[in-house]
Amino acid sequence: MNRKGVPTLRDLHELPLLDGPRHGASMREVAERANVAISSVSRVLSGHPDVSRPMRERVMEAVRELEYEPHFLAQSLRRGATLSVGMVINDISNPVQAEVALGAESALRAAGYSMMLMNSENDPALDAAHIRFLRSRRVDGMLLSFVSDRAEQTVEQLRQLDRPVVVIDREPPADVGASTVLVDHAAGMNQAVAHLLELGHRRIGLVAGPADVRPGYARIDAMYAAVARGRAGARAFHLSGPFTPQFGEAATHELLDDADPPTAILAGSNLILIGCLRAIERRGVRVGRDLSLVACDDVPLAELYSPPLSVIRRDTIELGRTAAKQLLRRLGDDTGPERTLLPTTFIPRSSTVPPAQPADAKAQP
Repeated sequence: MNRKGVPTLRDLHELPLLDGPRHGASMREVAERANVAISSVSRVLSGHPDVSRPMRERVMEAVRELEYEPHFLAQSLRRGATLSVGMVINDISNPVQAEVALGAESALRAAGYSMMLMNSENDPALDAAHIRFLRSRRVDGMLLSFVSDRAEQTVEQLRQLDRPVVVIDREPPADVGASTVLVDHAAGMNQAVAHLLELGHRRIGLVAGPADVRPGYARIDAMYAAVARGRAGARAFHLSGPFTPQFGEAATHELLDDADPPTAILAGSNLILIGCLRAIERRGVRVGRDLSLVACDDVPLAELYSPPLSVIRRDTIELGRTAAKQLLRRLGDDTGPERTLLPTTFIPRSSTVPPAQPADAKAQP
């Protein structure tokens, strides 16, 4: 039960399963099993304060024995809460996004909330449509990792919300009143670029994500700033596009076709990394010998690739968990918007080495 004594969804999850078909006990049967009045059962299930502990325990024991399922939707609507949270993410097929959702759902489930997950398939119009749908379902709050920070239809929907919202690694306008859980992309990028400069690299390329979404522009800005603070004569350049293997492959070919190609490349997402590796393999370029490569997420591919890839690591499960806990605080205490910044760390591995001769990095397909 929650702090107000109201049974939560977790109480229902802990009820035993029946071996045969469910027949559905009634509140009257619960009252008879507990040897109390129906009104007493109602008070227990609605969290009424005027109920003794022995009475509450007796009723809940009867609920478990009879597998009684209270109509929590009706009760929740009377209380003005549905014990449900809506979550919108931009691409469920992305393993990193799936881990964010996993972290959020585990924290919400532990607090007795269910989570309704919506996938926007990298389409800003779906972000706006999902927010409208979740409002119509009267969810208590929302967790949002939308496609673009600057999509007008999404911002307009945010301004119309009348319930707590936590935005995950996005920068919504201040007037929407949303809490935010952000990733400190600059910290890991600074460490990665400093490492590459120390190895002797002077031409560093970034295959970045979209320039209108925070992970994309935060990594771009951080790379240029880190190179500017580094050794004189170092050059940084980037290509920006969608978080897809197709863009990663095309952009890597374009970078390596430059008259003065980079000796080190940073892949701006786990999906972009797949495309980068495709292009590198097709050109016969050897990672860790001809070209240094850094990945922006410590996915299994990064560690299992030969040689293992240096990475900028963030805890994506903790990102979702922190966002959910932030939302739960707002739901429980009616606190105002919060802003949390989670760290990134650079992990050097065998894929980053001193630069090879320029001719080696110009191998053709």
